[in-house]
Amino acid sequence: MQVKIFAPHWGSNELPPEVFIARVLEAGFDGIEMSLPLDAAARGDWVRRIADAGLELIVAQWETVFHSGFEAHRRALGELLENACAARPLLVNSHTGKDFYSPQQNEELIALAAAVSREHGVDIVHEIHRSRFSGHPALLLPYLERLPQLQLTADLSHWCVACESLLEDQAGMLETVLPRVRHIHARVGHAQGPQVADFRAPEAAPELAAHLAWWDRIVSLRRAAGADTMTITPEFGPAPYTFTQPYTRQPVSNAWELNVAMLGLLRERYVAASSSS
Repeated sequence: MQVKIFAPHWGSNELPPEVFIARVLEAGFDGIEMSLPLDAAARGDWVRRIADAGLELIVAQWETVFHSGFEAHRRALGELLENACAARPLLVNSHTGKDFYSPQQNEELIALAAAVSREHGVDIVHEIHRSRFSGHPALLLPYLERLPQLQLTADLSHWCVACESLLEDQAGMLETVLPRVRHIHARVGHAQGPQVADFRAPEAAPELAAHLAWWDRIVSLRRAAGADTMTITPEFGPAPYTFTQPYTRQPVSNAWELNVAMLGLLRERYVAASSSS
């Protein structure tokens, strides 16, 4: 199984495409995860540039966060997923639904995503994320029971916050959820927030160990299932995800540097180890 590691565009949005893509290539990522503009020409420009650089693409759909009303959310989701699939990415990672929508409403949105996926032949996976239908284990589990084809992106840092823990007391829940994961967001969270200041710091060791154990389990499950590819995106984000100093609001760490450092850790753990075994 190939493990491919993607660079997040989040946090580098201010860079011109050619500058960002050069940065991604220099760091050694396999591809880019990003949202795409709805304008067809602008979308096509990004897709061409990424392909010409020899990189792969995962499209992120997160913009439905701006639509709290159900009908507006449903319309936006359909448009954004159609736009994402038109780029023919490796997969689409979607922020879907709301934690305050009814189960019937969220399942309508999941069904819409499944229909778009079938139409285009592109996998759409739904991100574990605060405020979405998956924002807490107790919210997600009933959907997994009713929807056996539901596939997930594991950003378990969000559940650390939602459950105010490193999920130590929820091993059974994780064994139900992790087999549904097809994509990982490799950010390290803690019981009071979705991102530690620096995962390399000794005080973050327990959090890093917990996340690595979850990612190890997911990779192992995908290998056992005979998957051809496992995708991972380091996703340390800019302020306010990155801590800032009071008054000056200067970041205490650099999100891009953390993502590149996580790339190195993941490559050594899952790529180098696999090629040497």
